[in-house]
Amino acid sequence: MNKTTKLLATSIALASLPATAANYAIEARGDAMGGVGVVSANFLTAPFYNPALVAIYRRNDDLGMITPSFGGNYNDPDDMKSNIDAVLDATTSAEITNALNKLDGNQASVDLGGVVAFAIPNQFVAANAFAKAYTESFASPDVYNNVGASDQQKLELSAVEAVSIGVTEVGLSLAKYQTFLGQHLSFGVTPKLQRIYTYNYVTDINNYDLSDVRENGEGETAFNIDAGALWFFGPFRVGFSATNLISRDIVTKDTTRTLTSGGQSNDVGGQYSYKLEPVYTVGAGIVADYFTLSVDYDINEAEKFTSFDDNEQMIRVGTEVDILRQLKLRGGYYKNLAYSGSEGTVTAGIGLSPLNLFQLDISANYTNENAMGASINFLASY
Repeated sequence: MNKTTKLLATSIALASLPATAANYAIEARGDAMGGVGVVSANFLTAPFYNPALVAIYRRNDDLGMITPSFGGNYNDPDDMKSNIDAVLDATTSAEITNALNKLDGNQASVDLGGVVAFAIPNQFVAANAFAKAYTESFASPDVYNNVGASDQQKLELSAVEAVSIGVTEVGLSLAKYQTFLGQHLSFGVTPKLQRIYTYNYVTDINNYDLSDVRENGEGETAFNIDAGALWFFGPFRVGFSATNLISRDIVTKDTTRTLTSGGQSNDVGGQYSYKLEPVYTVGAGIVADYFTLSVDYDINEAEKFTSFDDNEQMIRVGTEVDILRQLKLRGGYYKNLAYSGSEGTVTAGIGLSPLNLFQLDISANYTNENAMGASINFLASY
């Protein structure tokens, strides 16, 4: 049982190393609404969805801050924790074989992140300076199933592999509202610096040493850019956003090692590749004073780790009801269209604005008993 705790700690420890960012918003209002935001975000949260929205604000908005927002998700669809418990607790040959077979092919992931933002809306060029950190971490067993190996050899030659990717971003979103032929439009752009981290870790099931995780880390700094556009007429909106327009391939350190037992061996670990690619998203919705309904759709499928089933092409639906500017009720749904058998996720949350002095947003999401998450925002505008 103790070793299972170490396995999950490995995954979580990777997630909590220098925090990082990809396309994940980590923003409780949007998270509660299924992750929508291309047309429904506000001037404070716009950099994380569509920079064009930085220019859309109320007349009495002079300044705004997110201080801060943070959240996380845990996904263990195969119940890998329990399956590894079964392997380590097995005492007979049959129990070891059955437990290893059940563990084979499992995968668990942890996402953690946070953001801060400082926005100055104005009629000339609205601006929002922000920092964002997000990490994606995966852990998966490498089960040794050689027919000629004994059950003890299969146990000693099986391993756990964990890998983490993250990007810390610091950027400035700039946006401009204008009318053209009677149409209301806004355009935005976000130049940003990204610090990209990778960590790669492998060990046999019986010998975890978390102090080795940082020894296999890599880091690089790069420039990237986001862009977006918005059309609206009254409460009706249509938008488009493009994230990480400069693509790059990121390669982890090579952690290949050979495990041996009783004359047999198993090569474990290796080198992983992660693709940081542009994501193009369209959105449409109704954004009224006291009601919002929005849909976002990723036009392209984003490939991430080439060795894990973590591609993404999301469709998201969300709604919000504002009760007297003091209480906001939110709900939503999202589904990954990259895999036909993927489960949908239900989201919900509330926003509290006591006397409009500040705003607290809380969200939660639920896919199944092994996949869920939560996030929280602290905001203020003046």
